[in-house]
Amino acid sequence: MYKVFVNLLLCVLSGAALAQAIDFPSKPIRVYVGQGAGGGMDTQARIVAQRLGTQLGQAVVVENKVGAGGIIATEFVARSAPDGYSLLMAPIGNMVFTPILSPKLKYSPTKDFVPVSLVATFPLVLVVNSKSKINTVAELVAFMKANPDKSNFGGSGAAFQFANELFKLKTGAPGEFIQYKSMSETITALISGDLVMSMVDTGPATTHINSGSLRALAVTSPQRLASMPQVPTMTELGFKDIEFRYWSGFFAPAGTPKPVIKKLEAEMNQLLKQADVVAQMATSQVVATGSTSEELSKLVASDLVRWGAVADSAKMPKQD
Repeated sequence: MYKVFVNLLLCVLSGAALAQAIDFPSKPIRVYVGQGAGGGMDTQARIVAQRLGTQLGQAVVVENKVGAGGIIATEFVARSAPDGYSLLMAPIGNMVFTPILSPKLKYSPTKDFVPVSLVATFPLVLVVNSKSKINTVAELVAFMKANPDKSNFGGSGAAFQFANELFKLKTGAPGEFIQYKSMSETITALISGDLVMSMVDTGPATTHINSGSLRALAVTSPQRLASMPQVPTMTELGFKDIEFRYWSGFFAPAGTPKPVIKKLEAEMNQLLKQADVVAQMATSQVVATGSTSEELSKLVASDLVRWGAVADSAKMPKQD
C-alpha cells in the first residue's frame, strides 16, 4: 500500500511539474547579472534576453544586481523561488573561481543551482609590451627565468590571476601577480612597461594589438582566432596544458522543475545558433555557445577540480 501511495504521489508531482512547464512562462522572467550595465556579462545577457522573450512570448527583463564581485546577485538567485522566473547570468568567476577562493560563501555552485545552458565561451591572449625584445612564448619564459626579480604579471580579478598562475606552473617561469582594478589599468601597465606579461581578454586587448602597442604571443583557445589569425595557440607552441576557454552561462535555483529547465535550455540553444545572435556575440570577442544543462553541470564540476588544483599548487590565499 505504501509503495502504491508513493508511486501515485510521484505521478502527481511529475504531472504538476509537466503542467507547470507547459504553462511556463505565464509571467515575466528576470535575469540577474552581478556585473555592471554595459559590461561583457550584461551585454551577453541582454542579447539572450531580448531573443528569449520573443521566442517565449513573455518579457525577459535583465536586472543588474551589482556588488561583491557578483556574489550579491548569485546569493540572491540561490535564495529565489525555484520556478524558472528568476535566473542568473554568471561567468566562470562566480561559479568556479570565487567558490575556490572563498570556501565560506553562502552559496554552493553545485548544490544551490541547476544549470540551464552555456551562453558564450572566450579564450585569453598572452601579451607583452611591443617595445620589448620578447617575440615568442619561449623567449618570454627564458627572460622570466633569467630575470626573476624583474618578472611580474597582472590582472583585474581572480580569473586573470588563475590564468597567469597556470602559465607559471606549466612553464616554470617565476613572477609576482599584481592586482589592478580594471582591465584598462592592466593594459596601461603593460604598455608603460610596469608589467612584463599578462593573459587578458581578447576584446580589450585587440585594439592595442592592432595599434602596435601590445604584442600578442599566443591564445589559449584550441584553434586560432578569426580576429587575430596570425597569433598561434598555446597548443601549437607545445603548451597544451595552458589550453582553456572561460565561459558564461544561465543558472536557475536548485529545485527548479526539470521540464522548465529543459524548456529554457531548448529555447536558448535555438537562439544561440541564429546568425544575428552569433554576430552580436562576436562583436564582444566571444563565441555564442549553447549546451545542455547536464553538459554545463559537468563543466562546472570539472573546472572546480582543475582550477582548484591550480589554486592549491600556486598557494593562492583563501578568503574567509
